[in-house]
Amino acid sequence: MRGVVMYTAGDVRVVEREDPKIIDPTDAIVKLTATCICGSDLWPYRGIEPADHQVMGHEYVGVVEEVGADVKNVKPGDFVVGSFVISDNTCEICQAGYQSKCVHAEFVSQTIGTQAEKARIPYADGTLVATPGQPDEDLIPSLLAASDVLGTGWYAAVAAEAGPGKTVAVVGDGAVGLMAILAAKQLGAERIIAMSRHKDRQDLARFYGATDIVEERGDEGVAKIKELTGGLGAHSVIEAVGTQESFMQAVGATRGGGHLGFVGVNYGVELPGIDLFMAGIHTQGGPAPVRRFLPELIQLVWDRKIDPGKVFDLTLPLEQAAEGYKAMDERRATKVLLTF
Repeated sequence: MRGVVMYTAGDVRVVEREDPKIIDPTDAIVKLTATCICGSDLWPYRGIEPADHQVMGHEYVGVVEEVGADVKNVKPGDFVVGSFVISDNTCEICQAGYQSKCVHAEFVSQTIGTQAEKARIPYADGTLVATPGQPDEDLIPSLLAASDVLGTGWYAAVAAEAGPGKTVAVVGDGAVGLMAILAAKQLGAERIIAMSRHKDRQDLARFYGATDIVEERGDEGVAKIKELTGGLGAHSVIEAVGTQESFMQAVGATRGGGHLGFVGVNYGVELPGIDLFMAGIHTQGGPAPVRRFLPELIQLVWDRKIDPGKVFDLTLPLEQAAEGYKAMDERRATKVLLTF
């Protein structure tokens, strides 16, 4: 099969990879219908994470081809959406709703790589969710978004306790930040402030429910949020970038007693303990337990109540994956869909 491999930073190639096979009785083989490039894939592309012939990709939808003897919840022919973290969905941590920290957790990006024609998914019963039927073609991008960015944005909004009567501020206008705006809107937030400097992303933020746009960053961004909220700060703040500036901006924008949901993969972020102590806020974040939300998100997409697929603004065949990485790195694309 063909698949994407990052040989080293900036060097992305589509090469022949060995076809996956059932290894354990809990496995499933999925023939992928679509996959995509994630903002977190840019960390190794930019040399911030190591990459040495690394298989790439962790977002995926497709049709089950084969299952192991112990798989009961999905069967060959099912169209499925999978989480970017493998989970059994039965351990105590999974049952508490934190499948991304399952005792069998495994990052799809590091070991499986779904920017490929097929994938072996371990613990298929706990990782994959079948759709109600075969989806219309126009629903596939939205279902694919549920595999990571929609689920991650949703988790961020839930962690930030976005809801009726709340003012929500979203730091980051990439795919996850935009999906967090969608989620906050669906959860009933009264006001949603998108922090963005890019016209195309601002337009999409408004489409998903943003009521205000703030272009300022850092201390100026915090001051603007406080100005818009009577000097108090937002009830709910979502951090969807992962840099020192964005994280401190998010902390500063959260009102006393408010909630910060942080889902930006952070590198080099050093949070001064005294700043967090004095902020007096609730914080929750980390790798999103997408599997917790998949059934609900799939149904919302299936019923056409949400349209997260609009976050994909460039579609390329798998063979042109290197161009997709370059486009996202240069901010010419928000999120790239790869087709077969």
